[in-house]
Amino acid sequence: MRLLAWFENCINASLLVMMALVVLLTTVDLGWLTYQSIMAPPVFRVGVSQLVELFSAFLLVLIGVELLETIKAYMIDRKIHVEVILLVGLVAITRKVILLEPHSMDGLSLIGIAAIVMSLAGAYHLIRRNNEHSAK
Repeated sequence: MRLLAWFENCINASLLVMMALVVLLTTVDLGWLTYQSIMAPPVFRVGVSQLVELFSAFLLVLIGVELLETIKAYMIDRKIHVEVILLVGLVAITRKVILLEPHSMDGLSLIGIAAIVMSLAGAYHLIRRNNEHSAK
């Protein structure tokens, strides 16, 4: 069992280091993308499509940071924090909605995305309320 615990710790540490590297590289990429968007003619004027791309990259970094936090919390507490997982899901679906071209999607897909948003938001609300009542 000690060998298995050691192995699990090595895997978790490896995931943490790799996720930190991915978040760092994604942040650098976001910085470069921001610089290019600002410096492209006309200078200091960012178009709508560039803004959407920047927001998408920003949310991607945020998702990475939240996943990094999830791995770190698991390593410390040895339990999965459902609240953080739901937040990652909410940020991910928000990123999808920002990139969404509603004219190119059928109504059923849009209803499905709305159902996902409502489900994640509802679950997050219930978990938060439960945690607040448990803390009292």
